[in-house]
Amino acid sequence: MLFSKYAIALLLAVPSFSGDGTSPTPAGLRVHEWGTFTSVAGETGAPQSWTPLAGPSDLPCFVYHLGNKCVKCALPAAPSTPLPTISTVRMETPVLYFYAAQRTVLSVAVNFPQGWITEWYPQASLVTPDIPLGAGAILPPVGQGHIEWNQVVVSPGLQAKFPEGGGASRYYAARHTDADPITIGGQPEKLIFYRGIANFPVPLWAKVVDESTLEVRNTGEPTIPLAILFENRGGRMGYRVIPELSGARSVAMPELTASLDDVRKRLADTLVDLGLYPKEAAAMIETWGESWFEEGMRVFYLMPRRTVDAVLPIAITPAPTATERVFVGRVEILSPFVRRALTSALQSGDTATLARYGRFVQPFAQRIPGGASAAPATAAFFRARYDESRRQFDAPTCVR
Repeated sequence: MLFSKYAIALLLAVPSFSGDGTSPTPAGLRVHEWGTFTSVAGETGAPQSWTPLAGPSDLPCFVYHLGNKCVKCALPAAPSTPLPTISTVRMETPVLYFYAAQRTVLSVAVNFPQGWITEWYPQASLVTPDIPLGAGAILPPVGQGHIEWNQVVVSPGLQAKFPEGGGASRYYAARHTDADPITIGGQPEKLIFYRGIANFPVPLWAKVVDESTLEVRNTGEPTIPLAILFENRGGRMGYRVIPELSGARSVAMPELTASLDDVRKRLADTLVDLGLYPKEAAAMIETWGESWFEEGMRVFYLMPRRTVDAVLPIAITPAPTATERVFVGRVEILSPFVRRALTSALQSGDTATLARYGRFVQPFAQRIPGGASAAPATAAFFRARYDESRRQFDAPTCVR
């Protein structure tokens, strides 16, 4: 099997998260985690700064927030000024699942040395840094993030009613697993959820060479076990599989003849190969499927476990007998087709086309001559997005 050698290495590399040395490991306690790191490739392939917190939140109203209510402090005063670029990586929806043979009480601590934890649920015991609030407050550099959950009670067989809202949210899809219910501070859930922003070195760079070729480069030491170049152009889709990526490799642009089911199955099989249970892999794809496969071009890659542990160290006490951490990197690419479409839309004021590229339209537009001011309608479009982002930073929306 393609990943058998890598999977064995992963098992050997699973860290032993020792606590105070006195807490015995509960028999059979297993912890599984998945998440996504999203970045935008610049002209050289290196990650481009962008505003990953821009746009309405897709989270239920019971989720706790750190960054959204204070990132306004970093916004320039003049609404005509471009949105600030505050980080290169959006850490999206890491979730932790717990499987125990008996009722177990544990604690979880996550460090994010080059980032902030911006959203989470259930309520945490500690979240740092303590971000200053209020107009004119000066934000610290993004970094030194930390979050803790103490007295996490894992209760196999517990029949609990989890919080819900009336509206649809991708948050709920992550619950569709066989994980044991947990309770933290009287709040029942099926998982621990958190998100963040960061500036750590992205291990995969993606550079458009010409109309037919993309260069992907592994900038880290560990081999990237699998990458997938994917494109959706008006509903026509294609992908290229890039196995065992070390160094740089030229990849032909995909032919748009594939089906979405093909891509989803390939990703699901890979996630299981790397340690997730099938229902966990399905929950991850259900959570992000609509976003992952939207219009545009991107590279997905399986982040090496050693890299995950370096950028996002975790400690669980008492230590589980097994811990799996499977993270998918997503690198958004300004493809030749998208560049032409955006150039035309910026010049003509075609705001419908601009809106199709969602939160990535701003960093893409910054790389096109004329950018956000090429036409009156274009300037008005970005002005409205700026004003909406300010409102979102002041008072984040949520799914009720």
